[in-house]
Amino acid sequence: MCGIAGWVAYRHDLTEQRRTAEAMTGTMACRGPDDEGLWTAAHAAMGHRRLAVIDLPGGRQPMTVETPDGPVVLIYTGECYNYTELRDELRGRGHHFLTASDTEVVLRGYLEWGARVAERLNGMYAFALWDGRDEQLFLVRDRMGVKPLYYYPTADGVLFGSEPKAILVNPLAERVVTADGLRELFGCVLGFVKTPGEAVWRGMREVVPGTVVRVDRGGLHVSAYWKLGARRHTDDIPTTVRRVRELIGDTVRRQLVADVESGVLLSGGLDSSALAALSAQIFRETTGERIRTYSVAFAGRDGNGGPYGVRATPDLPFAHDLAAHAGTDHRDVVLDASALADAAVRRATVGARDLPLNLGDMDSSLYLLCAEIRKQSTVVLSGEAADELFGGYRWFHDPGAQQSGIFPWLETFSSQTGATLLLEPSLADTLDLRGHFAARYQEALAEVPAVDGEDAHARRMREISYLHLTRFVRVLLDRKDRMSMAAGLEVRVPFCDHRLVDYVFNAPWSYKTYDGMGKSLLRQATKDLLPESVMRRVKVPYPSTQDPGYIAELQRQSGDVLREGNSEALNLVDCERLRKITVAEPEALQQSQRAALERVLELDAWFDLWQPTIHL
Repeated sequence: MCGIAGWVAYRHDLTEQRRTAEAMTGTMACRGPDDEGLWTAAHAAMGHRRLAVIDLPGGRQPMTVETPDGPVVLIYTGECYNYTELRDELRGRGHHFLTASDTEVVLRGYLEWGARVAERLNGMYAFALWDGRDEQLFLVRDRMGVKPLYYYPTADGVLFGSEPKAILVNPLAERVVTADGLRELFGCVLGFVKTPGEAVWRGMREVVPGTVVRVDRGGLHVSAYWKLGARRHTDDIPTTVRRVRELIGDTVRRQLVADVESGVLLSGGLDSSALAALSAQIFRETTGERIRTYSVAFAGRDGNGGPYGVRATPDLPFAHDLAAHAGTDHRDVVLDASALADAAVRRATVGARDLPLNLGDMDSSLYLLCAEIRKQSTVVLSGEAADELFGGYRWFHDPGAQQSGIFPWLETFSSQTGATLLLEPSLADTLDLRGHFAARYQEALAEVPAVDGEDAHARRMREISYLHLTRFVRVLLDRKDRMSMAAGLEVRVPFCDHRLVDYVFNAPWSYKTYDGMGKSLLRQATKDLLPESVMRRVKVPYPSTQDPGYIAELQRQSGDVLREGNSEALNLVDCERLRKITVAEPEALQQSQRAALERVLELDAWFDLWQPTIHL
């Protein structure tokens, strides 16, 4: 895992802009603490920060192949999980390799197949490739959007980077957010709706998952190399269960390959437990050792409370059951309220995301968890996307949410998080977030692929699955990437393997609920690995501290912001409502009021860090 940054300018000599290119690359130091490199030519600058995971001595970047017609230069972040097969194929086609890294496989794959090399990759990746033979830049992102990649068109080229901060340090990039940017920003916070390609900052874009952005002297050209497609599913239930097990097993085996210490994030839920149990089995077979697993807990409290209502069960007993059953080397990371409310930690999480898109203590706890894990492991597997893929959220099963005529999760969120932003009333009217969600919903529905002959319910459940896999999950993937990479930890997500996603997306909804418990295909595919307690556990959200001391500290810090009165965040929020929340009894606050305090403090940190200009 790494961070990339670069600049293409066809009417300037970028060898004279090395200091700026170095500054862009330097913003990615947290993503790549192990090494750095910068390659410059007249019209291209390619910067790289490395987190060494595969071929520690040989995988340095930028990686260059000199051809008779000019250099071909690659900067790459992520992992290609089928690189050994591709390397064998390329050797058969006459290519000679100087390293054992997956990066060189991607580079030489481009020399063989051009930009269509992306179609052959199995993995999570974002990379930039400068082809000096015809002075073209290619920006490529993985199919599910696990790894981020942004770009900013300029008058004579483009700026790009793994994160917006790499672009924003360049003087050509304006730190301006318009009303559309605020809609996107608050839409992600309030509604978990991430519009493909939008980046909040004016003029900036995000490379859409599964696409290639080609830059040449004629401008920018975007093409898709993969989209989630629909086809008729012909396997029966037993065959489907077996196939799901085969795909997950193969994916986990591939994603455990690393030249550094690995582990698994374990909540005790079905998704993470299935990964941990499979990983433990495979790890024993291949290394003879126990794999490490990690859980988060809260000092003095069990985390029995979540963002959208009280959680049915705390995590730790189930995580401990699985760890004992699978024989993992387990560790609980215990966090207290003072650490979660620490302004420096909040500043770190806002800085990691470049935006106040955070989930309060759930982001702080994830960041602190990753920082602790990084002391022992460099790579961990995580269960992101399983609920979106297998239908795990409760609104999948709620007839009202299914037929709501809006993103189905908003039926739950609107009643419980509707007050979390405390927007100033005139700004709320200007942004019209309800209208924003309705427009984004119609855009998403228009993309959904269909299968002839599907009945209305099957068609609707396909739509709901598509919405989750192309909108909802991308908010969670971005969160996991930013919080983990801020701590220099690589998180791999086996449930985002495109082969598994394609197969399960096309399985009938009735298959995904056939055992009466939800996520039937995953549950039945891994039942031989799991203790009975985990097998029967119902879905619960990510844990959130319920310590009143945490809420009291939020009130104190928010009160300080109000009293000082100089934060630009106060121009966006309803200060009178905020003032009332800061003086209420901590244990009397509703979840939405607590979240409002977190949002205000995140906005305050964002303005302080990035000094954005708001244009309405």
